[in-house]
Amino acid sequence: MKKNLIITIVLVLLVVISVVQAVQLIGMNSKIKNISSTGDSIKTTSSSSSIKTTSPGSVPTNLQNLPGMVGGC
Repeated sequence: MKKNLIITIVLVLLVVISVVQAVQLIGMNSKIKNISSTGDSIKTTSSSSSIKTTSPGSVPTNLQNLPGMVGGC
């Protein structure tokens, strides 16, 4: 009997989690549609350094040394 109760609780928990994620996805989808229709932009933050370029068509400085950084051939 305890085994069935534990399985039921786990299944209910998984269903609740999936419903919460579905609601979050619907909310994100509506935000994406609003952004694409209004042309607004989202400000993002990151902990990595910013990409610096010297001219519009050049490769960013942090990508110029990429093969050496990862041991590429």
